[in-house]
Amino acid sequence: MDLQLLVTIFPQVLLDGILLGFMYALIALGYTMVYGVLEFINFAHSEIFIVGAFVGVEILLGLKSAGLLEAIPWLPVLLLVLVAGMAASGLLAVSIERIAYRPLRHAPRLIPLISAIGVSFFLQDAIRLFESIWRNAFNLVYPTLDVLNRRYDLTSTIDIPLKSVVVIAAALLMLWALWALVNRTKIGTAIRAVAEDQAAASLMGINVNRIISLTFLIGGAMGGAAGVLFGVQYSLVNPYTGFIPGLKAFTAAVLGGIGNIPGAMVGGLVLGLLEAFAASYLSLLTGGAFGAEYKDIFAFSVLILILIFRPKGLLGEVVRERA
Repeated sequence: MDLQLLVTIFPQVLLDGILLGFMYALIALGYTMVYGVLEFINFAHSEIFIVGAFVGVEILLGLKSAGLLEAIPWLPVLLLVLVAGMAASGLLAVSIERIAYRPLRHAPRLIPLISAIGVSFFLQDAIRLFESIWRNAFNLVYPTLDVLNRRYDLTSTIDIPLKSVVVIAAALLMLWALWALVNRTKIGTAIRAVAEDQAAASLMGINVNRIISLTFLIGGAMGGAAGVLFGVQYSLVNPYTGFIPGLKAFTAAVLGGIGNIPGAMVGGLVLGLLEAFAASYLSLLTGGAFGAEYKDIFAFSVLILILIFRPKGLLGEVVRERA
């Protein structure tokens, strides 16, 4: 085992883990928002996330074919695809809630869960059908914005591309904005009231259905933003790309304490760091017996351990008492 190599690559591995963790945290917010209000796991959120990625890549490909991608500064382009991805995913989430979940709101919990899984499969095949008709392609590659690939040396052994800085900064900004919305505004007060007791909130004049739709809109928008940032960072997307990141983001939400917004961020960061260290160090620590391909085991092992020993997650969850 080469200790010097372990120490040398540590800063880069740490950076990769933080980047991956923020990505998981953004996706996990969709699960957390919905569960916090309805105590319901929206398993279609993986596809809501990837719809944002596809909206982003289609806009970028359209700008590229029109010769505008290099003519427009990169920041307005990135803001455009982010806003478009958030809008598309948010509206999709609201539509799903209205069509597939609201009629089943008072049914036994297993029924809306099955509905969510069905919506997930439907969206996967709908995206595949659309792209096969529109582009006759299964995998789409995000067009390169050259300035985002510019790398900056932090030390003699670690460098960081501008796109990673943008992803981390955007994730931090959106996480802060969501926390402020939920905790510092009247809309956030209404969301927390509905999460506490829907009947009492309705008696106080809050439109419960509208607040639930707004919750899906916010969660879906966060998923869409994560999809665009995922595409910018990792380039390749296809209709099934969202499944594994979505499953790991759900793990991150449970790890941090599902229903808890800071918990989603903490869970995402912890999971991202665990996965990055496993991918980089497993082979070195085991003499090649285990490689990076085993990193996914960590995500699900963590989920199992958390469910066994601390079901409420690292930051716990507020237990609501109803009289």
